[in-house]
Amino acid sequence: MTEENKDHGVLYMGIDLGTSRTSVSASNGIRETVASYVGYPKDVVSQKLLKKDVLFGAEAVKHRLSLRFYRPLEHGVLKSSEKGKSGDYEENVRAAQDLIAEAIRLAKPRKDELVYAVIGAPAQAQIHNKEAIIDAARATVDSVMLCSEPFAVAYGLDWLDDVLVIDIGAGTVDLCRMHGTMPEDTDQITLNTAGDFVDQQFSELIAEKHPEAQFTIQMVRGIKERFASVAAEMEKCVVDLPVKGKPTSFDLTDPLREACRRMVPPIVEGLGQLVATFDPEFQGRLKNRVLLAGGGSMIKGLDSAIQEEMHARLGEGTVVRIEEPIYGGANGALKIAHDMPTDFWEQLK
Repeated sequence: MTEENKDHGVLYMGIDLGTSRTSVSASNGIRETVASYVGYPKDVVSQKLLKKDVLFGAEAVKHRLSLRFYRPLEHGVLKSSEKGKSGDYEENVRAAQDLIAEAIRLAKPRKDELVYAVIGAPAQAQIHNKEAIIDAARATVDSVMLCSEPFAVAYGLDWLDDVLVIDIGAGTVDLCRMHGTMPEDTDQITLNTAGDFVDQQFSELIAEKHPEAQFTIQMVRGIKERFASVAAEMEKCVVDLPVKGKPTSFDLTDPLREACRRMVPPIVEGLGQLVATFDPEFQGRLKNRVLLAGGGSMIKGLDSAIQEEMHARLGEGTVVRIEEPIYGGANGALKIAHDMPTDFWEQLK
């Protein structure tokens, strides 16, 4: 296929395969996002109730008590078997496959089009689960490439030279050092102190301060997504939680701020490692070109908090928050798809 006609009959897609959210940008102009949850009816009763073989996103969360419920990526990798249940890994691969298929369906490819997808995955998934993710994509795409999410974000914005990327998802914080070439494993650090970590910290702080309150991790996540901030002056986080079945008002402002702030020191420590192992002549430039991306970047004041911590620990730093955190990775992956020569694609037979 020549460069002149390589786009004919091909739908290019950028897919940001995340722990909590999967987004897709397609060359036909469609952009969609779905929460990375997949559910299958547990029995004939739930099948009759739901009238579907598989549910995704918010719909799966809503009906999760009636489902075999999966969040196929955890801490940036496909979940392996847990507690000796040998079927867990296969079930999570199936859920990942169905999730990718749903992302592609949302992009509405024509029946006569080939689907070429670049999948941006957390750095650890890209390194350790490459074949599993390609296998999950095999049923629904014709050609595929994998890249790390922070690389996709930087590529989409043309920030490719002397840049530090912070990509905060639910399962992982991916730090990536860009210096004009494809990043290697040594240019990337993955931390588990991401959105799920904040949820856990927030839950523990609520339980410590208000032991009488009843809540689930889904409730905590919803509160965080509505109010999250690290600012000294933040919107009051006042919500109702049940106490012995009765809705009761709680001010959770301080616990939420504290939980969110616990992300900052590990991020700056990781940035420091990437800076310290970089060419000394360019370390200052690297510290002043920091790109903050991912769903976690929407925490109010987080860019300023990271920048202040960088000044305290590293002497300087400038942090820029991307404008489209939900689609930054997918947009970049789509741009990679357009730019890559034909022989870079892995054909799936």
